[in-house]
Amino acid sequence: MEIAELAQRIQETSQLTGEFVLRSGIRSTTYFDKYRFEADPVLLDAVAEAMAPLVPAETEVLAGLEMGGIPVVTALSRHTGLPCAFVRKEAKTYGTCRLAEGAEVAGRHVLIVEDVVTKGGQIVLSTAELRALGANITHALCVIDRQQGAREALTAAHLTLIPLLTPATLHP
Repeated sequence: MEIAELAQRIQETSQLTGEFVLRSGIRSTTYFDKYRFEADPVLLDAVAEAMAPLVPAETEVLAGLEMGGIPVVTALSRHTGLPCAFVRKEAKTYGTCRLAEGAEVAGRHVLIVEDVVTKGGQIVLSTAELRALGANITHALCVIDRQQGAREALTAAHLTLIPLLTPATLHP
């Protein structure tokens, strides 16, 4: 599927109209529900297929951030053959008490995978925690960069953001 067609399908699937209060507190008549494209197995597979060539060559582990990054990283793993880790917002306090479940991240080149990025705050926080565990992280890959400050925040954290789509590709 071509990028323009993929962007159109994501837009058609995920944009809702109505009365919404955004996380910022602002009221809006449109809302982008990212879980709608993640819940569609055919569309999610097309997203992962388009993302696979963007994975840096040195990547050894794909790390999906809770919650939206988990379906994306799982689908991307199928297309790249790379193992994945599922990264919690905070380590659980029971069982293994791990921050990252699945593939081991210590001493490995890890790529952060996220669905939609706005300001990049969670990527920066999770990257710092994974680096403290010994992960080597230089890049983050996302389905959509809303271009609202994430690139600058990630650059300050010594990360390069690689988006599949941006507002320009979603609203040509």
